[in-house]
Parts: sequence; structure tokens; C-alpha cells
Amino acid sequence: MIPTPLTSGFHMPAEWEKHTATWLAWPYDEITFPNGRVKKVEKIYVEIIKHLHESEDVELLVRNEKMKERVIKMLTAAKINLAKVTLHITEYADVWIRDYGPTFITNPTIHELAWIKWQYNAYGNKFPDLLKDNEVFLKLRRDLDKRMFEPEIFMEGGAIEVNGQGLVLTTEQCLLNKNRNAGMLKETMEKNLKNFLGAKKVIWLQKGLINDHTDGHIDELARFVGPSKILCAYEENESEENFEILNNNYQTLIKATDNFNSPFEVVKLPIPHLVYDSLKPFEANEKVPASYTNFYVGNEVVLASVFKDVNDQRALEIIQSCFPDRKVVPIDCSDIIYGGGGVHCMTQQMPKV
Repeated sequence: MIPTPLTSGFHMPAEWEKHTATWLAWPYDEITFPNGRVKKVEKIYVEIIKHLHESEDVELLVRNEKMKERVIKMLTAAKINLAKVTLHITEYADVWIRDYGPTFITNPTIHELAWIKWQYNAYGNKFPDLLKDNEVFLKLRRDLDKRMFEPEIFMEGGAIEVNGQGLVLTTEQCLLNKNRNAGMLKETMEKNLKNFLGAKKVIWLQKGLINDHTDGHIDELARFVGPSKILCAYEENESEENFEILNNNYQTLIKATDNFNSPFEVVKLPIPHLVYDSLKPFEANEKVPASYTNFYVGNEVVLASVFKDVNDQRALEIIQSCFPDRKVVPIDCSDIIYGGGGVHCMTQQMPKV
């Protein structure tokens, strides 16, 4: 099914364009962050909010009054200006707000901000306890107070990446997966992306990282860092499981062209090499689907996921070279990754019109 096109002039801005706010959801769940990790992750959230709130507002989900009081106490202790943080009390299952939260779009001509409510089925119905997150922002519509578009497309925000000038990056493994949009043709999905994101061209990668429960989210693979510049996760060691997958993605990108039929500048970004320990029993000794492309671009900072890995410093230097006008801040995700994501998965930008 092809939806009615958006009002002419709407598009999804690039992440590096100016924000009014970043949305987050406060961590609490011992299933997501097992074996005493919740308190560690809470401290990391305070660090994230501290860095972000200096140049943009923070919109923060909390589950109840008790959690709200705890969060206020922690933010106050960290000398965070509470006038820059709005707390929204609502029920939610998980912290991965990029995946179930709004995708914001703008129409600069009429100075309008709107949002897209994708359908969320917890990564192809893999996690039934998370299905209720499909309703979170429907309940928060009054707080958003913006026009909403709701396509009948099952998709998570981490599955799409844009350059703000009509290009979209995504993967076939995710958006064409039968566990999300069974029977939808690639051409139909492209038309949907063009309709709702204001895109002119879609670039498809094939697959994501080994053991990635998201079925290949693009924010673990490749990110625009400029209109025609892409950071691409890459594995140098041919004996590693992810080598072929990431090399295929890299080859696709260096052969692709932008809207002006010019090749992209594609920069290789190393990946960390982690395995889950015995504290995550179902996945113990399995390769962790971690990536340095899971960074978040704020107004003045870039929050970069790091993992206490030998490649951390090299990755930080490469990311910093792509954002000379912003400070790259390492965010320790060695505990966060046990929940299956990184900094980018936990954040959602609300652009300024």
C-alpha cells in the first residue's frame, strides 16, 4: 500500500542540524541491564544529560512519581539545570526511544515541526514484553502538540539514516524482513520512505552485524557525517565473522552516488571486538553486536559509544575528525550494550524549525 504523500515541503533533517531538544527514557529494567547494571547505567544517563543540556533541552521519560523524584535528586546532585530538563511521566518498557519514539520531520517554508509514528512490533515480535512501547507516544501526543503522521509500516527509528538532503540509508535485512512488513516489495518500501521522509533516493545495504536482534539497524553500520560523507563500520580481519558483511556494505557505499551523481567519501571506522560474559547466560560467549557508528550528534557535542576496547581511541579520533566544530565525548557503553544498544539507540533528536 502506498500512503497519501505528506504535505509538500516536509523532510527529515540530518542529525547534525540544529535541535531544540533530545528525547530520552530513564533506565530501570533489570532484564535490559542485568546483574546490578541499572545503577551504573543511571550514572551514564546523568552524564549524557549533563553534556546535552548545555546546548539543547532534554525531554525525559520517567515511569512514575517515585522515579521522577529519584531522577531530580540525581540531576540536582550533578549540578544540572533542571529548567533545561522536562520530565514526562508515562509507562514504558524499555529505553530504546529511537526505535519506538517519534521520527521528527520539518517544513522550513511554513516553520512547522511534525512527527511520524511508525508501527513498532518489538523487532519482529522477538520481545513480547516490549510491545506496549508502541503506545507510548500515542499517550504523549498532548505533550508533543505537533501534527502526527501514522503510516502502517513496521519500522524502528534506528533502521533509517538521512543526510537531510533527500538521501536515506537502510538495510534490506531489516525493512524487507517478513517479521515486519511481510509481502511488501522493495519498490513499495522505497516509495513509502520517499513519501514520509521527503527522500529522493534510498541506498540499500544488505545485512547487519552478527547477533544483532534488530535485524540490521543502519545505525550499527553506516552514518552520514556530511551530505556526501559516510562513516562505515569496517572489519580489517578477514577471519572475523563480520568481515564479509561489513566489506559488502563498504563496497556498496563506495559504488553508490549522491543526488548529484557524485561518489561518496566513505571513511572506514573500526569495530570493537566483544563477547558477552557469563552474567548474560543466554548469550554468554557470543559476539556482541557493538559498533562505534552508534554515536549521537548533539548541538555542540558528539556522544560516542565506547566499550573499553582496544579500538576505542582510534574510533574516537576518526569521529572527531568528522566533526571539527563539536566536542566528541566518549560514553562508556560496556554495560549499556548488555541491553542490546548504544547511545544512538537511547536518544532521539527533535530538530529546530
